[in-house]
Amino acid sequence: MNNFTFGNDRYQYYETLCGGSGAGPGFDGTSAVQTHMTNSRLTDPEVLEWRYPVLLEDFRLRPGSGGRGRYCGGDGVVRRIRFLEPITAAILSSHRSTRPFGVEGGEPGCPGENWVERCDGRREDLGATAEVEMQPGDCFVVATPGGGGYGKK
Repeated sequence: MNNFTFGNDRYQYYETLCGGSGAGPGFDGTSAVQTHMTNSRLTDPEVLEWRYPVLLEDFRLRPGSGGRGRYCGGDGVVRRIRFLEPITAAILSSHRSTRPFGVEGGEPGCPGENWVERCDGRREDLGATAEVEMQPGDCFVVATPGGGGYGKK
């Protein structure tokens, strides 16, 4: 799970971010898919930027984050949100210290990462759960885990 929120006295926002699903007997995992949170979707970038003081700088696959094997795990994603005014952001996520496991000799997927890039160039690495004060120009980055692979290659 990758739960990202931000808010202040005027704005409140909550999103769940997709990752890679694990591979299985006879199939590769799926990239950029919700595996535990269903019946949800992300806000369109144009709507996000119109309603909130943010810029969605990047939202892409995280190539190579899925575990290798006879069948490969799906890749996670990278999402970068830059803030335009002071706001509190929080992350609640999993598989940051433990890699998503592979099965039957498949390799584990890459763990996720969370960090903040401050407008002065500093990088602050965050754990699986964190709350941070964002200033104008700061960027919150979430790199979600890839799924585990299945079987020896």
